[in-house]
Amino acid sequence: MYPELFLFIDGIRYGVESRAQERVINPATGETIGMLPLAGEADLQMALEAADRAFKTWRLVPAAERCRILRNAAGLLRQRAGELALRLTLEQGKPLRDAAAEFIGAAEIFEWYEEEGRRAYGRVIPGRAVGLRQIVIREPIGPVAAFSPWNFPVITSARKIAASLAAGCTCILKPSEETPSSVLAVASILEEVGLPAGVLNIVFGVPEKVSTTLVRSPLVRKVSLTGSTRVGRELARLAAEGPKPATMELGGHAPVIVAADVDARVVARLSAMARFRNAGQTCIAPTRFYAHKSIAADFVEGFVEQVKTIKLGDGRDDDVTMGPLANARRVETISELVDDAVQKGAKVAHGAKRAGNRGYFYEPTVLVDVPVDARIMSEEPFGPVAIINSYDDLDGVIREANGLPYGLAAYVFSNSDPLLARLVRDIEAGAIGINSFGVSLPEAPFGGVKSSGYGTEGGYEGLDSYLVTKYVNHALMPQPGA
Repeated sequence: MYPELFLFIDGIRYGVESRAQERVINPATGETIGMLPLAGEADLQMALEAADRAFKTWRLVPAAERCRILRNAAGLLRQRAGELALRLTLEQGKPLRDAAAEFIGAAEIFEWYEEEGRRAYGRVIPGRAVGLRQIVIREPIGPVAAFSPWNFPVITSARKIAASLAAGCTCILKPSEETPSSVLAVASILEEVGLPAGVLNIVFGVPEKVSTTLVRSPLVRKVSLTGSTRVGRELARLAAEGPKPATMELGGHAPVIVAADVDARVVARLSAMARFRNAGQTCIAPTRFYAHKSIAADFVEGFVEQVKTIKLGDGRDDDVTMGPLANARRVETISELVDDAVQKGAKVAHGAKRAGNRGYFYEPTVLVDVPVDARIMSEEPFGPVAIINSYDDLDGVIREANGLPYGLAAYVFSNSDPLLARLVRDIEAGAIGINSFGVSLPEAPFGGVKSSGYGTEGGYEGLDSYLVTKYVNHALMPQPGA
């Protein structure tokens, strides 16, 4: 049911023999399901040298051929999504249908970059004189060090892999050690459809050691991270030593402003479904809900009604709609944040306790009237907790929405165009959903502001960050006698 794990370096699989190992845990049961080999210094150097060597030839492969590989890989990801979903559910916990959807989402990302990789156009600038050609060329930046998290390991890894390969870069990817097999499945599919050895390398290890070695290496030309703000600051510092460009997609604490002119219960149902997706372990998840005081009671009631329909359990069970948290640390953190909020005066509308006697389960929780000094109002609750407060002053709620250092995503619900225009103008976030929670799509740029990071993934901007610009000023040699 769960495959053997390995490092994937220069097209070769390296197992646990003579390497340090780490257990992979099923968060629904707490049981060990696999042993993961951890890369040593020699492994990391092999990966760096393989990526550097492969770049010299991969960069010269025509875009049409690079994109053919991505297209064929996308086809296999779609075809095998159902069977691959089990390994993702086993190691991450999300329900099987959501795990399958994640592989489909990765296929869509590959398809987008397959199309966009053909359009890494340069341009010709009109020359200042006869016989002068001024040309702009877009070229791959070089080997990339990429880091992806455990909450959406397939989609976040696919963004980095597909963009690197479409641009003509090679990639060394360190996924989370908690969710290794699903990303290794993507690498195996790329190998199957003809990706040359060394173009993609997958390593695992002690995070600080791996990131320091890869980011500081002169062979690495770009860094890409999806992770916490704390880790992002450290990797940004390491990249700045280069200096080398970096894309940082970091933490969030997304506000949701619900105006008085909407159907409170309809918006509440949509909000609850979005909040508890992947047990709330989503960087763009709506977390701080601000409902206008005239509809706040209906909003809370409709929200709780939807939450009561959530079926908590092992993601392998057909009727389960929310799985466990990723690890014991997440359970402890959520418990502390909820307890702190309640002690400071928050009201519990639903949940607020652990569930079950094994695994890492926490009930979907709704807190109402949470005071601003509660830790959960300023610390990202990366778990199944929703905060619902009311407001009656638009200026005040905008200040509160912008009051944190985060700025990844925000959401507004209203039927008033002037109000929406004001909120879109004044809210500080890299992505804003208007009457929708869909802000992360392959064809659209995605990234944060403030402490939520910099740079973007997705859209043509995502490809652009893996390219460098070369300007060529081509003067024709004067002919004799001219």
